[in-house]
Amino acid sequence: MKPFLLHSAFLVAFCVCMTVARAEEGTFQLKQTISLPGVEGRIDHFAFDPTGERLFVCALGNNTVEVIDLRSSQRIHSITGLGSPQGIAYIAESNRLFVANDKGGVCNIYDGKSLQPIGQLSLKDDADNVRYDIATKQIYVGFGSGGIAIVNAPDGKQIGSFKLSAHPEAFELEQHGNRIFANVPNARQVAVIDREKREVITRWHTDLAFGNFPIALDQADRRLFIGCRLPPKLVVLNTESGDAVAKIDISGDPDDVFYDAQRRRLYAICGAGKIDVVEQIDPKTYKTSTKIDTAEGARTGLFVPERDTLFVAVPHRGSQQAEIRCYAVQ
Repeated sequence: MKPFLLHSAFLVAFCVCMTVARAEEGTFQLKQTISLPGVEGRIDHFAFDPTGERLFVCALGNNTVEVIDLRSSQRIHSITGLGSPQGIAYIAESNRLFVANDKGGVCNIYDGKSLQPIGQLSLKDDADNVRYDIATKQIYVGFGSGGIAIVNAPDGKQIGSFKLSAHPEAFELEQHGNRIFANVPNARQVAVIDREKREVITRWHTDLAFGNFPIALDQADRRLFIGCRLPPKLVVLNTESGDAVAKIDISGDPDDVFYDAQRRRLYAICGAGKIDVVEQIDPKTYKTSTKIDTAEGARTGLFVPERDTLFVAVPHRGSQQAEIRCYAVQ
């Protein structure tokens, strides 16, 4: 290659690298790291208290829920004696905390101020993801070999359930409609549930991508985002037809995905040690803009739009201690 052309090629490559680096720096900035000394094993899902500025973290492998004060950037309490806590929801208007446990399928209810137990709900086995519908004041808890329990939030009593063909993983509630979209990976489907009829009304597939665990919803554009592990893909479904409209390569072992409506972006938190940032060009077109390095096994977190912050759980592995990383989203 001629010297001039060689110089030009190096210059172009350098500019591309700088552009990617600036895009990554411009999208995310690590603003805070909160240590969790003594926390061992997997870390699962989160909940957020906007008034008290607290973060609740299911330390599944540690059998605890870790309570973090975001103002002081430190852990202030541990709820102990749990059985592999997986799902969690904080109800601001009643100041209640619901914690779903794998072992025994118990859903514990705590007073949000004292963090003392005030109730318990037995779902028999593998209580998992938890969602809250503020309009009806109902809690939904995935459990067992195929069910989602309906719980009256004010008194913590179960008032019904939906039957599914296998254990549900993440699910999303329509805010302007009656449907629930639930990932059912062992049945290789997304179950669509009518909340009024209390039954599955249809089942969708994910275009030959399986292991569908995380889920997010863009209700305005009628798009459902399914994170799959086999192979690692982000599958975009039309919520009117169930058809796949896009399929994007992502990093391995995704366990949480969030849609940022303000920026028209998706954040896939992947256990391969990456946060994949996917831009929504339009409802049919998506492009990965950058991948943020995290740590091996860091696959869960929480996006809080009102704080422009993505929280990511990093488990203790080798010399890497357990911690929560707080990324400012630009």
